[in-house]
Amino acid sequence: MHRLFQFRKLGWALLLSLFLSILCVSLFIGSPAKAQKTLKIATEPAFPPFEFQGSNGELVGFDIDLLKEIGKAAGFQVQFQSMQFDGIIPALQAKTVDAAVSGITITAERQQAVDFSRPYFKAGLAIAVKSDNQDITSLESLQNKRVAVQIGTTGALEAKKIPGAKIRTFDNAPLSLQELLNGNVDAVINDAPVTLYAIKENNLKGLKVTSQLLTEEYYGIPTAKGSPNLDDINRGLTAILNNGTYEQIYRKWFNAQPPQLPESTSIEQSTNSVNVIAIILSALPTLLKGVVVTLYLTILCGILGMIGGSLIGIARLSPATPLRWATIAYIDFLRGTPLLVQILMIYFGIPTLLQGFGIQFSLSPFVAAVTALSLNSAAYIAEIVRGGIQSIEKGQTEAAQSLGLGAVETMRYVIFPQALRRMLPPLANEFITLLKDTSLASVIGYQELLQEGRLIIANNYRSFEIFATVAVIYLALTLLSSRAFGFLETWMNPVNRSLKKS
Repeated sequence: MHRLFQFRKLGWALLLSLFLSILCVSLFIGSPAKAQKTLKIATEPAFPPFEFQGSNGELVGFDIDLLKEIGKAAGFQVQFQSMQFDGIIPALQAKTVDAAVSGITITAERQQAVDFSRPYFKAGLAIAVKSDNQDITSLESLQNKRVAVQIGTTGALEAKKIPGAKIRTFDNAPLSLQELLNGNVDAVINDAPVTLYAIKENNLKGLKVTSQLLTEEYYGIPTAKGSPNLDDINRGLTAILNNGTYEQIYRKWFNAQPPQLPESTSIEQSTNSVNVIAIILSALPTLLKGVVVTLYLTILCGILGMIGGSLIGIARLSPATPLRWATIAYIDFLRGTPLLVQILMIYFGIPTLLQGFGIQFSLSPFVAAVTALSLNSAAYIAEIVRGGIQSIEKGQTEAAQSLGLGAVETMRYVIFPQALRRMLPPLANEFITLLKDTSLASVIGYQELLQEGRLIIANNYRSFEIFATVAVIYLALTLLSSRAFGFLETWMNPVNRSLKKS
């Protein structure tokens, strides 16, 4: 018994020693001397060949390869975060990202908002036109022409200098080139490498580049003001420029010898500071112009949606099975797909599809926006109308028929007026939703309230002040709409009317 006790004691001691040994080894292996830091890098993945989505959905491109190699040379990891181009600098100012890479040109205006690395790419602007266009050969020849640009780019700034140019602004370069392909604009001003790559790789037949490097520009990697990460990025960039890695990446994507790059750019920075009140006051005239456009679009689409939705809602209750199923399919499709996709499909998709069959067809942004918003609103209003009609007691229909009224007269004089009063609250919600949904028309370059605000931010990079002003304006519009529908609901209530008469 004593020997058995000693054996068990020895066994527990061995197990304890083994456990402590494994713990020490795991702590030693799992605790590196210094953890590698990770930088969150903002990028817009719609700017080939600099950054775009590969066949497997991963981010690829010149900038992507460049940042990965910079991270290796400087000892940090990179984590890419996709966002729209005009939101990159505001994100850096808010410090939600550590740096950005998206073919961002170093300019004096941007240097007031962020700090740039040393230049990593020499570029310039180019003009893209239809292949049969012989009139447009320079910036001067774009006077009084329709020009498409990407929001927040140097191409957009150059376009603003052209006398009489009708500028159309889009979220990314592919959309602006698609606008040219559909014949809605005369030219596109964009970075030369991106335009050439898009025409070649995406088989954009019928487009050509008239001039290259209209301007001389340099891309840089921006960080927030005073960011400690800038030194690491510059150190890594300098290292790959000197050891030949940069040349390998450049040849991979452009099949050419890279040009010599300066260590810095000599751009004069303005030191003028403007207070918040002055920024808002200077933006108000432009924003109010956008308010008028937004209200006009909302009211017009609301009326068209109400007419279409009422007809579809009544047809939804039809005893004719084919008609009833057709309305159900319409409602399910419009309510089951995002409004943003519907706008893009109507404006870009349908003209492209018809032109593929040799039919020349295009829509203006206004017509496309009205069509998409009205069709979408009609689908929701149809269900509101159906619910309102079905909420009226069947006895009302029987009473009307007993008085000799037909089906149409019964609906017009008896059922629908009563149903309309019950439909007012959900109709008010639909109108307010429609008012806010007009902001989605900005994706096709329609300059309503939100788009006007984005264009202002693209120039002054004061995102908080402008977006806050836009939000307050939307809030004021929705509150006024809510009060107007509340007054209408009270006015149409027969109980309130009888109380006033008594």
